[in-house]
Amino acid sequence: MCENNKIKTIGVLTSGGDSPGMNAAIRSVVRTAIFNKKEVIGIRRGYEGLVNRLFIPMQSYSVGKIISLGGTMLKTARCPEFKEKKYRKQAYNNLRNSGIDALVIIGGDGSFRGAKCFSEEYDIPVIGIPGTIDNDIYGTDMTIGFDTALNTAVEAIDKLRDTADSHNRIFFVEVMGRDAGHIALNTAVASGAEAVLIPEINTSLDSLYEYLMIERRKNKTSGIVIVAEGEKQGNTFEIAAKMKERLPQYETRVAILGHIQRGGSPSCYDRVLASNLGYYAVKGLLEGQSKVMVGKVNSKYIYTPFEEALSKHPSFHEEYIKLTKILSI
Repeated sequence: MCENNKIKTIGVLTSGGDSPGMNAAIRSVVRTAIFNKKEVIGIRRGYEGLVNRLFIPMQSYSVGKIISLGGTMLKTARCPEFKEKKYRKQAYNNLRNSGIDALVIIGGDGSFRGAKCFSEEYDIPVIGIPGTIDNDIYGTDMTIGFDTALNTAVEAIDKLRDTADSHNRIFFVEVMGRDAGHIALNTAVASGAEAVLIPEINTSLDSLYEYLMIERRKNKTSGIVIVAEGEKQGNTFEIAAKMKERLPQYETRVAILGHIQRGGSPSCYDRVLASNLGYYAVKGLLEGQSKVMVGKVNSKYIYTPFEEALSKHPSFHEEYIKLTKILSI
């Protein structure tokens, strides 16, 4: 590791929505920095902590026994004030007065927009780590928390399938993904759902009705329809009500998985991914990287400029829609 001797102290924060594996990333950043003889400052409550100087010195023992915990030990919060230049200036002064020379920011799209703006305004190295259950960040095949969120959703839907079969019901199950259908698509395939509705693809309710009524009703009396929360046809209750009008002979129920998808102990995959991303974030800072996000693409760890990560969209498995239908016959 080619050491940047200008960096003596690294600050780390988590921002935006929490995701399982953030603690593993914090742990990796702290211990990798200490291994390289750097000091570490934890910044509580994301950008709010930058503005209000919520700083805590961190040692190796500070992150002991957190790798298996969900959420984030540093806490997180929304901070609309950070969009104003005067508060970003206040944050920068807090960093300088505390001797923090570089930043690692763990979060999603909104967090990286703040990081991009801040790193362009001030001469402090910043590297981002993608932590979001939505998996909607360009520059990495998987974001921290996505795998755990999928496992949580699939486990819940497996249980709903039991009661759907027992009562001949159609369950409309809402999963997270207001602007991205990655959770919904993967969950649909993994849980054996009959159909999936996502914001990226305009699926008419007419085609959903035709499929449920004509194609699959020949052999099945229960079913699971996965709905991403950002579906353009309306919220899950509205969609279920419209289908009930057309299919009065079948019972319909709605299940909103909600924030249980964010919590829980991270999967093995998320722990390993987060640990590697934390290591490569510190490695990148010490090698002179800045204004970039570290990600894993095709089993390799790469650095993607914030500008590119924010302007492009990750690959989308549109064929999963077809696969869901094929496997549900």
